[in-house]
Amino acid sequence: MANQNNIKHVAIIMDGNGRWAQQRGHDRSFGHQNGIEAVRSVVEGTRELEIPYLTLYTFSTENWNRPKEEIDLLMRLLVKAIIDEVPELDKNGVRLLTTGRLETLPEECQEYLHKAMAQTAHNTDLNLVLALSYSGRSELVDTTRRIAQEAADGRINPAEVDEKTIQQHLYHPEIPDVDLMIRTGGDMRISNFLLWQIAYAELFFSPVMWPDFRKTHLKEIVGQFGSRERRFGQTGEQVRSH
Repeated sequence: MANQNNIKHVAIIMDGNGRWAQQRGHDRSFGHQNGIEAVRSVVEGTRELEIPYLTLYTFSTENWNRPKEEIDLLMRLLVKAIIDEVPELDKNGVRLLTTGRLETLPEECQEYLHKAMAQTAHNTDLNLVLALSYSGRSELVDTTRRIAQEAADGRINPAEVDEKTIQQHLYHPEIPDVDLMIRTGGDMRISNFLLWQIAYAELFFSPVMWPDFRKTHLKEIVGQFGSRERRFGQTGEQVRSH
């Protein structure tokens, strides 16, 4: 099943781990541990669909407000996942990237992430972006700071700042805007995720909890995406005449 809808970028809010575990009589950590299989399946499905970019909302800036025990567990799971999964990602042509305030993560996590990114830097089949210590508002704050500093240094004329200027100063200006954003777990909100990049994304909210989400669900949603008319401010008649 090739990428017939010309989707360049899928972003996923992986929600429902904690509720999935609690429904089964376990603590939240059990859900996080079982969410790894969903990541494997979705990465595989994205490659099969020939979609070049997949961004996973892995850990938000707001997640730092969770109990310390849960944060510590998530950081340990991140390191373990890198150790366990990167060889297979590398073998399958997946390039690992990160977005967010990586410097706020524990040093061990930063070290493993940098090694994984270096190891997979040559791969071209899929760009897997982990949003870590990330929020859309934080990205826009950091973007504004960089633009303001360049303006203060005389390298940018404030009167000439436009959308292109902002795009060029995002964490990853080379990554295309999101075409399809999926949130699992049943909630219908975007939770401060890629606020700039989802301006014209198609949004899908799946009731499936993340640990149960598989590439079959992804492909079903991609199929529904193909039936939607993306207008980008134009009329339906204009779009259909192109």
